[in-house]
Amino acid sequence: MIYGIYESKLGPILTARDEGGIRLVNFKIKGKDFDIPADWNEDSSAMNDVFNQLEDYFAGKRQEFNLPLAPEGTPFMKRCWEKLLLVPYGQTATYQDIARALDNPNACRAVGLANARNPIHIIIPCHRIIGSNGKLTGYAGGLPIKQKLLELEGVQLISK
Repeated sequence: MIYGIYESKLGPILTARDEGGIRLVNFKIKGKDFDIPADWNEDSSAMNDVFNQLEDYFAGKRQEFNLPLAPEGTPFMKRCWEKLLLVPYGQTATYQDIARALDNPNACRAVGLANARNPIHIIIPCHRIIGSNGKLTGYAGGLPIKQKLLELEGVQLISK
């Protein structure tokens, strides 16, 4: 696995890929170092396409990503992540919306768990999934980052 660390305006983001595609785009959790496996090789130049598209996203110049994705997860997780990719820039959906899109309206909690395990943040836009009451719910990168990503996309949030 090849990796690089992108320095975003919201903090460092660990990115990783192999011959199958992008495997990881993950924010650093406050107070913790990245847990990088010993057999991974750092090569930021091999991550330039990812870094450039992230740069464009944070600059408000990119609404869609064009990268080969290869997230690892169960078949159900992968189906959930495919549905997340259909939520447009600047819009949100609920866990219930995703469960319905999967033809399983009772799977809200399972969708939430799949969302929490999304390994490719921003590109697979799990930050666009909110509670049915219109408020922010959990985000692996932290709720402040989720809020900033949504604000970057022009989403009007309900006050707490």
